Amino acid sequence: MAGRYGRPRSVLRMRTVAGQVFLLQVAIVVLLVAAAIAALVLQSRADGDREARNRSVAVAEAFANAPGIEAALKSANPTLVLQPLTEAARKRSEVDFIVVMNTQGIRYTHPIRNRIGKKFVGTLKPALAGHVVTERITGTIGPLVQAVVPVFGHSGKDKGKVVGLVSAGITVNRVSGVVDDQFPLLFGAAAGVLLLTTGGTALVTRRLRRQTHGLGPVEMTRMYEHHDAVLHAVREGVIIVAGDGCLLLVNDEARRLLDLPPDVEGRQVGDLGLDPATACLLASGRAVTDEVHPVGERLLAVNQRSTDQAGGPPGSVTTLRDTTELRALTGRADVARGRLKLLYDAGTEIGTTLDVVRTCEELAEFGATRFADIVTVDLAEDVLIGEEPTAPTGAAIEMRRTATSGAPADSGLYPVGKLIRFEPATTLGASLTSGKAALEADLAAFSGWHLQSPGRARKIVAHGIHSRIAVPLRARGVILGVAIFWRSHKPEPFEDEELSLAEELVARAAVSIDNARRYTREHTMAVTLQRSLLPRGLPEQNAVEAAFRYLPAQAGLGGLGGVGGDWFDIIPLPGARVALVVGDVVGHGLHAAATMGRLRTAVHNFANLDLPPDEILWHLDELVTRIDQDESAEEAEGSVTGATCLYAIYDPASGNCTMARAGHVQPMFVLPDGTAEVADVPGGPPLGLGGLPFETWQRRLPEESRLVLFTDGLVEDRDRDLDEGMTVLSRTLSGGPGRTPDETCEAVLGALLPERPSDDIALLVARTRVLDTEHIADWDVPPDPSAVAQIRAAAVRKLIEWGLAEEAFTAELILSELVTNSIRYAAGPIRVRLIRDTSLICEVSDRSSTSPHLRQAASTDEGGRGLFLVAQLAERWGTRYTTGGKVIWTEQALNGLDLVAEETDGGDA
Repeated sequence: MAGRYGRPRSVLRMRTVAGQVFLLQVAIVVLLVAAAIAALVLQSRADGDREARNRSVAVAEAFANAPGIEAALKSANPTLVLQPLTEAARKRSEVDFIVVMNTQGIRYTHPIRNRIGKKFVGTLKPALAGHVVTERITGTIGPLVQAVVPVFGHSGKDKGKVVGLVSAGITVNRVSGVVDDQFPLLFGAAAGVLLLTTGGTALVTRRLRRQTHGLGPVEMTRMYEHHDAVLHAVREGVIIVAGDGCLLLVNDEARRLLDLPPDVEGRQVGDLGLDPATACLLASGRAVTDEVHPVGERLLAVNQRSTDQAGGPPGSVTTLRDTTELRALTGRADVARGRLKLLYDAGTEIGTTLDVVRTCEELAEFGATRFADIVTVDLAEDVLIGEEPTAPTGAAIEMRRTATSGAPADSGLYPVGKLIRFEPATTLGASLTSGKAALEADLAAFSGWHLQSPGRARKIVAHGIHSRIAVPLRARGVILGVAIFWRSHKPEPFEDEELSLAEELVARAAVSIDNARRYTREHTMAVTLQRSLLPRGLPEQNAVEAAFRYLPAQAGLGGLGGVGGDWFDIIPLPGARVALVVGDVVGHGLHAAATMGRLRTAVHNFANLDLPPDEILWHLDELVTRIDQDESAEEAEGSVTGATCLYAIYDPASGNCTMARAGHVQPMFVLPDGTAEVADVPGGPPLGLGGLPFETWQRRLPEESRLVLFTDGLVEDRDRDLDEGMTVLSRTLSGGPGRTPDETCEAVLGALLPERPSDDIALLVARTRVLDTEHIADWDVPPDPSAVAQIRAAAVRKLIEWGLAEEAFTAELILSELVTNSIRYAAGPIRVRLIRDTSLICEVSDRSSTSPHLRQAASTDEGGRGLFLVAQLAERWGTRYTTGGKVIWTEQALNGLDLVAEETDGGDA
């Protein structure tokens, strides 16, 4: 029952106590208010007397020191002069009287005129002595306070003497009346204060009952005891500091953590003997969260908050937690996290290119900066050329120093490029044979590592290098080389834990080096294939003077950079003409190079058919489409993912240039005066789309014009778009009208070549020539068999004129057969043209589209031997179709003589 009803009884007891407290508080408030009112009344009385004295003295002194008072006193009738002045001053100053008198006390002025001339009532002796006299008297007008002030002479014999007196007075009722008027307000305010205080006391009492939940004094005492026990038993230090820096409370854990004596409460924080940082923090009161402070051998996590945030007293409360063991664990975690970051950074900074040497240099630079002081990397010779290294045997292992970082020139370490022979008897040789890392914590002990080169070993130690870790570069079970980490600047030697870190670091680098090695091998194969497919020089022809440049892309991580599908060609055509070709296969590597070779071969074959540029591209498009269709879905990598081509034919006899392009970038040409223009060749689709036609562009170019054909890698890269590149190219070409093709190539590459080309660049520059009209002869042939003899005779005369009498007989036979066939089988008009170039070219054109065919005539056949005879007499022969018919042509060798005067060969790459 006690437990069940104990709480209601305590609540009732608490309410009774609260009611008594409330009545006591009301009584105390009433007494305080009454005492305050009495004090205010007394204070008002005292203030009234003081105000009366001050005002009377101020008025009397002001009038006594007023200008002209001395002259008025010495005048014949002082009353006449001073009475109006005193009355005016009395009214303005709100005093009851101002009396001016002589030194005997006879009044010159008074508010009541019948008092003038009578003796002043009051004390005058101190005033005559030069002092101010104030006194409280009861006069005819009631209780008053009056002041008597001397008037001093300022001239003549009366200078400094008292020549008169001035008295000013004010009744006490006049001053105390103001205070009496305030009594209702005072009593009203007191009543208001009483009401507010009573109401506030009632609210506080109710709030106290609500906040204590009806707990009585016993319960409150028990609760305090519990809180105090918890405060001192908790394993976290608690310190409460007042706003003035005085220590209010310290629990037992805080005393233990800070080594404080028992009697520290009430002392200033600065007097506790704490370290300056901790003392400054406790005294500052600034808010901190888990701020670590070393105190003795402990590391304390400090949390501090202000106590006045919710209206509490100024000060701060601080909690302390011992984190020494946690800090040690955190330190080990930080070390592990640092090593993980080191390995992560190594993965991003080592192996950024597919170059073996550069990867080794990145390993050396990274290791010297982030792990050791000096790093050297040695590789097997086979690795440097991309071959698979041989497994180490019992014999000595030879490796070449490939990279080093952080090593001074006089350190005694082998320089880059040195071929090093590692003996199996040394620790490093044994490490390479076993594939395990070796740690030499103290090089000065010379525990076997020095046997490689004792002299160099002593020099290395003398230079301050004191420890090393040697880790074989191992990939796919094969030793590629060795990375050696040396420590000199850091005083602490390498430890066993760092050995595992070095192994992990080198293992990651070894994968990159092996990838670069395999890339080197494949790149070498691709380069060999590509070089075998690209033209190695310029063919002999006199149509243009040409020069070319081919630059592969730089190797990168995206694949086989450096070998691509860009190609170019200069193909001599019949009739002294020449074909200029530039193409581009998308991608890099063996497949791109092989595809380029297939397309280049196809272009040569189609060119032999002597087709116009648009038909050449149409056949190429059909070929690429067929290649893609032949590739199975499982071998999709072999398909032609994209190819472009530009095909141009230049005829030096007429100066005409005809072009067509399939998705390729537009070429440019430079006129003899240096004007650079873009050849507006109609844009056809890239090769392989199929079914779309190609259009041609034709223009007659003056002699000494330069045709500039190129792939998009020249004018477009990561940092420059196509339009910007074309603008730079046009400006560069316009800058040198007299340049040779070779000089033009150099100028263009100097202006446009990026530092590391991301795509292949093919550039072909051809300066046009025009055949002299004296080296060309042509005749129209009437469709009459008798005209054959006339044409033969004219041709012989022209050949003799050219100095080709020895070739005249053969040419006569060829012309006779070709012209006879045209008259017999074709429709007119028929035209014959002779061209003297590097060979003698004979052309017969007609309107027929039917081409003659070479056949072997039987012994009984009457005809069919003419074309066979032509094939035997001519070096080459063929048929070229035109828009209006066909041209049958033949070429005769001129005994190796180039009869084109003052002509030079094409440019060299």
